[in-house]
Amino acid sequence: MMEPEPWMNDRIAAAERGENPTVILKMKSGYAVLGDYQHLPGYCVLIAVPRAQSLNGLSLEGRAQFTQDMMLIGDAIDAACKPAKLNYAVMMNLDCFLHGHIWARYAWEPDAYRMGPAWSYPGETRCDPEVYYTAAKNVALQAALKAALQKRLADIGYWEDA
Repeated sequence: MMEPEPWMNDRIAAAERGENPTVILKMKSGYAVLGDYQHLPGYCVLIAVPRAQSLNGLSLEGRAQFTQDMMLIGDAIDAACKPAKLNYAVMMNLDCFLHGHIWARYAWEPDAYRMGPAWSYPGETRCDPEVYYTAAKNVALQAALKAALQKRLADIGYWEDA
């Protein structure tokens, strides 16, 4: 694993200050961000704002918005990356704030891992420094995801009732 960067100490505050370089777009329920490691290109995370401890800590409306936003990010990943399928997870085992993972899954993945969860890959594959997020390496992917997400949100009138 790579050493954490200073903005990672508080990803939400860094996003609010415009210092979290992984931010794709602010959504109704939080920030869509590119995942730290892109061993599966297009891996994104939705970080809840305001900060919540769990999905169950939100109102029913908040839960619905968070899960809808995860699916809309999935739509953008689908449009930008053309994966074979998408996987979604809300776990919060390491980071103690509500966040949802959206993984693109591909036909080119080895059979031993394609059928299981993304975290079934060995750590040296998932956290290989070669696939660690950097703005330079991920600028095109991040731009493509942002454009696809903005288009999807515009298509459904996402901001019209905000």
